[in-house]
Amino acid sequence: MKRAIFAGGCFWCTEAVFNRLIGVQDVKSGYTGGFIKNPAYREVCQGRTGHTEGIRLDYDETLISYVELLEVFFATHDPTTLNRQANDVGTQYRSAIFYTDSEQYETANQYMKSLDAAKVFENPIVTELSPLEVFYDAEDDHDSYYDLNREQPYCTYLIDPKIKKLTTHFNEILK
Repeated sequence: MKRAIFAGGCFWCTEAVFNRLIGVQDVKSGYTGGFIKNPAYREVCQGRTGHTEGIRLDYDETLISYVELLEVFFATHDPTTLNRQANDVGTQYRSAIFYTDSEQYETANQYMKSLDAAKVFENPIVTELSPLEVFYDAEDDHDSYYDLNREQPYCTYLIDPKIKKLTTHFNEILK
């Protein structure tokens, strides 16, 4: 098993997307990139800890590659908005990749450069690329939030379109 850490805005959105991919064995919402130990959701969502909401995922690289994970990551959030995803605003919603080794760093760095060179996005990518220092698991009530709360307006308006995009463009790597 390999591990990847992504932050693409609210972790409910990111978790819902990556839980649907073949080869992804486990996805956990949490907090990373901040300056206090063991932050709580209340503190993180107020932007007082420096953490971003992210996900830790374990995947089988014989079934899905790190590049495929990057493709999905960049296709399902806006990597060009600094500290913002839709209505979620603040450093806790920044776009970030927290690499676990030099291979992930090189792959992600090259991938972002190729997207910028190809002008895939109208604006430059502002996704943070940082080494993983520590990942704190979020409280259990955040696990599978989308699947358990699909009727909530947040899920309907923000997560449903991401899932639709996923099923339209990445059907071959869905569970």
